[in-house]
Amino acid sequence: MKKTTSKPTFIPKMYCNLFGHDYQVSKKVTYHVKEYTCRHCKKELTTNSNGNLTELTPKFKEINDILSRIHASRMQRLKKKSFASSIY
Repeated sequence: MKKTTSKPTFIPKMYCNLFGHDYQVSKKVTYHVKEYTCRHCKKELTTNSNGNLTELTPKFKEINDILSRIHASRMQRLKKKSFASSIY
């Protein structure tokens, strides 16, 4: 039988209820879209289409992954374009 060593979540949740969450950027999706994680209770948020923070659901994770790929390919394409124009 496997023994789990998970931390009790009661104290971090209680801390966040009393003092509020301490969010830190955990992933930069694009310049404007980021994912945040609370240092204490590990709650995850992201920015939605209006720029407001919303809970990071599996649907938003999928959207952010797609946005990240599009953003990375666009930045790479722009970098190639600016490199090619600087040669001439």
